Amino acid sequence: MGSKSNRSRRYTEEFKRDAVALVRSSGKTVTEVAREIGVSAEGLRNWVRQDTIDRGQGASGELTSAGREELRRLRRQNREQAETIEVLRKGAVFFAKESDR
Repeated sequence: MGSKSNRSRRYTEEFKRDAVALVRSSGKTVTEVAREIGVSAEGLRNWVRQDTIDRGQGASGELTSAGREELRRLRRQNREQAETIEVLRKGAVFFAKESDR
């Protein structure tokens, strides 16, 4: 077996920014830069695409990084509120049955 891990690596925002800047300034392809810095070409391509969107140069309707983070936060909040509502609903049913006794 190889020594590669199945776990994805996390890179700092600074590293990603520097990698994107290298792609933009070097005149090299994304694949060449990815090979040089030891990241996957697809991952680097995604960072470059997201940077383009964040600069306001993406296609209409694409989410910026801030928009993606806000969407994640709102989905988490929605999930937590749905769980709270379910607990309250079950509590109301329980106490309604208790009061009928």
